[in-house]
Amino acid sequence: MSDESQGHEHNKPRADAAQKDGEAANPAPAAELDPMEALAADIEQLKDQRLRMAADMENLRRRTAREIKDAKSYAISGFARDMLQVSDNLQRALAAVPEQTDDATDNGLKSLVEGVELTERAMLAALERHGVRKLEPKGQKFDPNFHQAMYEVPNPDVPNNSVVDVVQPGYVIGDRMLRPAMVGVAKGGPKEAAAAPEPGPMNSQAEKDA
Repeated sequence: MSDESQGHEHNKPRADAAQKDGEAANPAPAAELDPMEALAADIEQLKDQRLRMAADMENLRRRTAREIKDAKSYAISGFARDMLQVSDNLQRALAAVPEQTDDATDNGLKSLVEGVELTERAMLAALERHGVRKLEPKGQKFDPNFHQAMYEVPNPDVPNNSVVDVVQPGYVIGDRMLRPAMVGVAKGGPKEAAAAPEPGPMNSQAEKDA
């Protein structure tokens, strides 16, 4: 074999190695994404964005409507609280009038009293039309959320911790307290009866044993 042939055979492995190195350095391009699949993915993304935006807008609408409703319901709270002080003064004026005035047939003082009573009723009716409601706690269980205890009244005949006297009426506006009722609370009476337990397996067995 000639030297030229031997050189050619000797260089062949090097050429094969170089070809393999070239293939490793330049891998085959990956398969391209199907245009229809890419379009479907974009559509799903846009749908998700649209749903999120619609949910955000609905939450904003509800929050705005609630704030507007609260503003309408409670905007007059300060004014109503001031008017309650006027009502208190009218009630004090009526309480100061002698009782015999009611028996007078023709008396200027009687007409004045009737006018004051009419004014107070009209004012409270106007406040009630705007959501202000008077509390009637007498006979009810004391509730610190709406009542303010001024004193205790020993009374064994009345359930303990119940309202027996109202010093100053309380009012609410909507579902919020405008002014707590100042009350006297019974002390020393019987406690409220506990609710009877619901019948269950243990209670039924106890009844059978009894």
